[in-house]
Amino acid sequence: MGAVATEFTYVTNKVKRPGFYNYDAGPDAPDVAPETKRYPVEVTDIRDLIGELDLDKEGLKVVYLHTRATDLYDPEQVKSIYYKEVQKLVKQATGANSVLVFDYNIRNQSLAEQPGIQKPVTFVHNDYTNASGPQRVRDLIGGDKAEALIGKRFAVINVWKPITGPVMTSPLGVCDASSMRQDDFIETDLLYRDRNGEIYSVAWRPEHRWLYVSEMKSDEVMLLKCYDSDLGGRARFTAHSAFDLPDVDGVPPRESIEVRTLAFF
Repeated sequence: MGAVATEFTYVTNKVKRPGFYNYDAGPDAPDVAPETKRYPVEVTDIRDLIGELDLDKEGLKVVYLHTRATDLYDPEQVKSIYYKEVQKLVKQATGANSVLVFDYNIRNQSLAEQPGIQKPVTFVHNDYTNASGPQRVRDLIGGDKAEALIGKRFAVINVWKPITGPVMTSPLGVCDASSMRQDDFIETDLLYRDRNGEIYSVAWRPEHRWLYVSEMKSDEVMLLKCYDSDLGGRARFTAHSAFDLPDVDGVPPRESIEVRTLAFF
């Protein structure tokens, strides 16, 4: 188990509420982009410790999945085959009573101009907040059923997996949730033409402990805790970001799929 010296991009302005436009807002739109700074960070390779990781402590867990899908770039295979596998996987890994799979992203730097494929995200963030976690349940389920589910414990678990392996560039770094404080997280707007969402950007602290799994293979899956409604001491949010490895010229770009799920307890 070793460490990699790299840099992560954090948000620095905690006074102005930052945001990102996810559409062409035009030149007259207010400038809401956050101020950022790259900080030197050491990322610990936890490959030898993956069996000890805990979603309720570090906020991540690594498990194995041999998918029956033959092409994860095919939306039909993702939704008809992979979604069911992920649903079963998250239910087993968390002990949830039920799991709803609702969204996914494909990331590949070299194919990012194609529809449905994006670049790896290279700033420190968490996908949900105290407000947007419950709102996601309301948006997907709605009505009295959503309110009943929100009244009990639920969590947003992201399921991240290489499409091809081993991952030799732009691996996913995860900040150990036990090294973070709530005031590290900064509410950040995602601005769409017809709606607004909310994520957490993150402010730097030297105590943050960054982790990654070296050379992840296509049958290795990382579960990330992006929201947990339980206030009883479990990890609730997990900051993460792609990062640069040294001396990786000439290797293929990282190809990965990230599926978002709601786990109800």
